Amino acid sequence: MEAGVLLRSVTPANLLRRRFTARRRSTMASLSPQGGYRGPKPKREWVSEWVSKNDDLVRSLPIYVGGVSILAVLFNRTVSGIAPVADASSSQSRADLLALGLAVTNILNGLVWLSIRLKYISVVNPDGVECRRMSNHLPDSVVSELLWSLVVIYDGIFILQIGFAEKNYTNGSEAVVVDVEKLMQGSLYSGAVRSGSQSYLANLSLYPGKSELPFLPSNTQAVILQPLGDKGLAVVGGDTIRGFTTSDQAWITLIGEKLDATLEKVSSETPLTVQPKS
Repeated sequence: MEAGVLLRSVTPANLLRRRFTARRRSTMASLSPQGGYRGPKPKREWVSEWVSKNDDLVRSLPIYVGGVSILAVLFNRTVSGIAPVADASSSQSRADLLALGLAVTNILNGLVWLSIRLKYISVVNPDGVECRRMSNHLPDSVVSELLWSLVVIYDGIFILQIGFAEKNYTNGSEAVVVDVEKLMQGSLYSGAVRSGSQSYLANLSLYPGKSELPFLPSNTQAVILQPLGDKGLAVVGGDTIRGFTTSDQAWITLIGEKLDATLEKVSSETPLTVQPKS
């Protein structure tokens, strides 16, 4: 009796130990570098890959389906012996009209797909000349901050123009000078300063107000108008359509606030002069 109890108590433990050892070995083997990874592998999107590689064919498929459907309806009506004239009382005629309507819808949908194409955005080289003009008697600490901007107008005074600018065709070696009074009279300047918030012209070519910024290169793609408090404006030009990210816009907003505080302090201590220096 005691031997039987001993066997029953020992045997399950040995079996459990062997099973645990075998499972641990199999787990270690699956993680070993020799055997490699044996877990589930990521699935490939075969359909999306095929569509991306055959974009033109996919866009044309509705036209093919619609054309084949029209031919199938006409062939079926010819073979079935039904009169070619549509009869509203005939169920076959109503079904054929419905099929023809769906086929024409497919063809129109295919034409729409073919007409819609992705516009590839490319970076352009600014078509202008480099310039660096700023007001006289500015402290070095202010100059180091102003170099972030392209054009800065503050308190009705021209402060800074750096980067690329439109070429002055009367003198090809110089850049177009910023006309402060004309800029301040425009709707872009007044609208940005009045709103007190940043204005982002993501595609400058679509805005008629671009004529108010003649000092920017003619192929400037995007512009940010950043108010400097209620006294000035910073104009930042970009070389790519929608090239300014949300992070860029946030940084420019913070820089505008810092420039406003700096220029406000300087203008209260020393009046800003109009004469530029290059």
